[in-house]
Order: sequence, then structure tokens, then C-alpha cells
Amino acid sequence: MNRVKVLIAIGGTGGHVFPGCNLAEHLIENNYKVSLVTDKRGYKFLNNFKNLDVTVIPSTPILKNNIISQFFSLSIVFYSIVRSLFFLIFNRPVIIFGMGGYAAFPICIAAKILRIRFVIYENNLLIGKANRFLLPLSEKILVSNKELEGIEDKYKDKIIEIGNIIKKEIINFSKDYKGNSEVLKILVLGGSQAAEVFADTLPEIFKKCLREGIKLRVYQHCLPSQNRKLELFYRETKINFETFNFSTNLTDYFSKVDIAITRSGSSILAELVNANIPFISVPLPSSADNHQLKNANYYKRKNLAFLIEEKDLNKKLLNLIKDIFQNSSKFEQIKKNQRQYSDKNVYENIDIILKKIIDEKN
Repeated sequence: MNRVKVLIAIGGTGGHVFPGCNLAEHLIENNYKVSLVTDKRGYKFLNNFKNLDVTVIPSTPILKNNIISQFFSLSIVFYSIVRSLFFLIFNRPVIIFGMGGYAAFPICIAAKILRIRFVIYENNLLIGKANRFLLPLSEKILVSNKELEGIEDKYKDKIIEIGNIIKKEIINFSKDYKGNSEVLKILVLGGSQAAEVFADTLPEIFKKCLREGIKLRVYQHCLPSQNRKLELFYRETKINFETFNFSTNLTDYFSKVDIAITRSGSSILAELVNANIPFISVPLPSSADNHQLKNANYYKRKNLAFLIEEKDLNKKLLNLIKDIFQNSSKFEQIKKNQRQYSDKNVYENIDIILKKIIDEKN
């Protein structure tokens, strides 16, 4: 019996790439024949996913800086659509998952031309530009949360809430670590867009924590170029620390910490909540349409996390850490609320949708 062919289009940031890889691994486990299409930017995230069948097709957002950049970017998009057409003619899947971001755009447009069914996935709380354009052409839009904003009423019937497509090991993660009231263990996560800001701002705030009598153990993600600077600072200030560069095995750190300080990408926030790690969300101010602030506000509103905007870090973070260190009731309530949250049904939901699409095709 031939295996059902599924294509997943990913690219751009890790927030688009990792859900696509998680989906691919689940489908492979269930005997689907899975291939991925990405761009050069997305391909950089795939070093730890050697078992995946990946094709690289160029992509770019539409640049509007001037007429020359706009013409150049439109030319790349047109070329990418043509490349995608030829790819799909020779590798025709039953269904395509577009995981958001401009890298998914050409393959989905080519799919529509060739009458190949595709669905799109949105894990932010505000629909992205590419998905907003593709929504009228898609079969359905799978969303992590029904509170998604930016969808016109006439497309509401296309929405299917499935949850966050995160690693199964995180959904099933069990935190045995009980904590130590004498030392606050903090995990600092930022990705490439936050590592520089966090490396410049947070160590000085942690130094003030020491002066307030708060003992810390810091696990900080940083760029390779920042390792030495941070190590020298933490050694000089006598803060217990560990720095690390890019890692896909965050559960190694989840089991060691009390709280995280993180940017507000949808994937990392979902991972932290599912792992029951309270976090302080610091949205990236330059995120498209300020979608990270919307993500962070959602978790704050549900009392699942704290929120501090980047401009307020120096004014508010020290006091918040002091409050947490003193075992505030709000901190304990957040931990309790997180234990009630889970995306454990996400893969079951995907299986149901896929089966329905395949049955309709047959």
C-alpha cells in the first residue's frame, strides 16, 4: 500500500520552522510520506532534523523601500512560484500544510494553481500577513487558539482550533525539580533577535538582585560572540551561571529552573506553559504588527505568566524578581494555573483533520 504524501511548507523564524518539524515527525511516525519545503533562512534551523526530506526554494517578503527593491523582491517571489510549480508537478502531495511566514507563500500559490488542497496554520494571536493573503485560497486555517485576531467574518467557518504544535516530549514533560527557596534559578531565552538586548540589560539587573540579598543561578542563552563577555561579568559579580548557544533540547534546562525570562514568540510561550515553567514575557518591540505583545497579553490575561515590555525592564524587573523570590501568592497561582493547561490533544486533532481530507479526496 502506497503511503499518503504530505508536504509541509516552512521557513523564516524558528516560530514557523519548529512547529513544521514537529508536525513532520508526528506524520512520519504514523507512516505518512513527508517532505518539507523551506528557504535558506529556514534551512539553518534544520541541523538537528537530519531524517527529514527537505527542498530549499528561495523566498522573500515584498520589500517596499523603493521601486528597485520592490521589483527585485517581486521577481524572486515570481521565480519561487515557478520553481514551486515544477516541484509540485513532479512531487504531487495529497495535502500541503503551510506553516505561516513568507516562505510558505510560493508553494501554496502553486498548489492553488495545480488544484492541490492546502491548509494553513497560525500559532500567533494575530494572523500573519502571508496567512492573511492565503486564507481565501486555503481549505482551512488551523489555529493554536480560537482568540486569533485579524480574520474577516466571512472566513470564520474555515477556523479549526487544534492547539500548539509543540514537541511531544514537552507536552509529556514532567518536572520533578522542587526548587530551592534559597536560590532562584532563572532561564533566559531570547533567540537571535533578543540575545543581544538580554545580554546587555539583564546581567546588570541580576547584579542589583544580589545587592538585595537574592541569590541567583542563571542559565542564559546568548550568541557565540557574547559568551566571553557574559562569563567575565558573571564571574566578577559572583553570580552562579551557565551560558549556552542555540539548543533544541530545552527540556534539559526546564528541569533545572524556577522561572524563565523570554521573548514572546508563540512556540516558546506554549512550550513553557506546557512544561509548567512560569515566565516573564518580554515582547520583541519590532515584531510584525506587534504580534508578540498580543501573545504575551493573552498569557498574562489568563494569569499564566508575567509581562514586562522591553522599555520597562530596568524599572520593573528587579521588583518583580524580588516579589517572586519571596514566594508571592501570584507566582504560586500562575504555577497552579499552568498545571491545568495542556496541548496534549493537538496531534489527535491533526489526525482527525487529515483523515477527513483524505477520505474526501478518495
